Amino acid sequence: MYNFSYANPVKIIFGKNTIKEISNEIPKDVSVLVVYGGGSIKKNGVYDQVSKALEQHTWFEFAGIEPNPHYETCMQVVDLIKSKGIGYILAVGGGSVIDAVKFISAATFYEGNATEILTKQVKVNKAMPFGSILTLAATGSEMNNGGVITIAKTQDKLAFSLPVTFPKFSVLDPTTTYTLPAKQTGNGVVDIFVHVAEQYLTYSEEDTLFQDNMSEAILRTLVEEGPKALKDPQSYDARANIMWASTWGLNGWIGCGVAQDWATHMIGHEMTALYGLDHGQTLAIVLPGIMTVLKDQKAKKIIRMGKQVFGITGEADNVIIDKTVKKVELFFEQMGIKTHLSDYGLGGDAATAVADRIDKRGWKLGECQNITGSVVREILEIRL
Repeated sequence: MYNFSYANPVKIIFGKNTIKEISNEIPKDVSVLVVYGGGSIKKNGVYDQVSKALEQHTWFEFAGIEPNPHYETCMQVVDLIKSKGIGYILAVGGGSVIDAVKFISAATFYEGNATEILTKQVKVNKAMPFGSILTLAATGSEMNNGGVITIAKTQDKLAFSLPVTFPKFSVLDPTTTYTLPAKQTGNGVVDIFVHVAEQYLTYSEEDTLFQDNMSEAILRTLVEEGPKALKDPQSYDARANIMWASTWGLNGWIGCGVAQDWATHMIGHEMTALYGLDHGQTLAIVLPGIMTVLKDQKAKKIIRMGKQVFGITGEADNVIIDKTVKKVELFFEQMGIKTHLSDYGLGGDAATAVADRIDKRGWKLGECQNITGSVVREILEIRL
């Protein structure tokens, strides 16, 4: 296990009817800006619950954060915050809304060009305090300090992570996810699965038994509960287990002391920027390709996944590897997310275009930094 330092200050408020508790978490003497997305919270009752909880606060609202939040939209919110003298932000939505609010909280006090937070990874020492109410289990953004923002002008989808952008609190009420469309539920489960895989399916000579065991517990939970949530969207137990798995999949805990990959996400971000595919869709395409092309490098962990997550035993190692890749692909399909480029009307030209963007950025991806543009092309070409 590698050396590591870990701290996570986020207060989690979990369970039914917990949105009302935000009134005790946000100071009464500051005005609040409620930030949300396309308005689904007005249909599922969450907006009304927030309104009631903030009855003793002065508050404003901003609607319209995109599924892949745009820098340009975030800066509109920054302008609103400054004009209204806002002192606290409440993100109500999924990972995109929470990511946007993280960026907004940092950009509000940044004195330079806020794109530098994304393009130059500049240090930011102050951010506006914010909390979140989670309505879609997927990204784990509710309990970490990172996010992804798209600069629409240049079609760049860029990640950031700052010590000052942890939420002060996050409310996790599984009932808020009851009315999600099946596609969003499926995308979310795929995203959680791949978050764990990025920290688990790696090459490493280090012994990380504890982290491996916990990663496998999250993956097994998704494999068991994901299909239940599709079959019975109002199964509280299924929704609760998925939501908690999402949070622990990317709150930094299983990543302590281990090698990490993140190539699937980086490639997926480029595909979303170029072709507008959902984040979960890109991950479902890429991960089986990476597991195939880099199967020798990742053999030990792929075999372990096959045995511990999917129960594959009594086979030669090469057979377990192939069967595990197929099991992952079939699970994504079971969640309603297609796993080939052709499923989305894309062909070999897409593989080339994404590979060229990787080369242009000079990126070498993966835990061994050996995934260059040419490897990306190979990965995507076998997913045609």
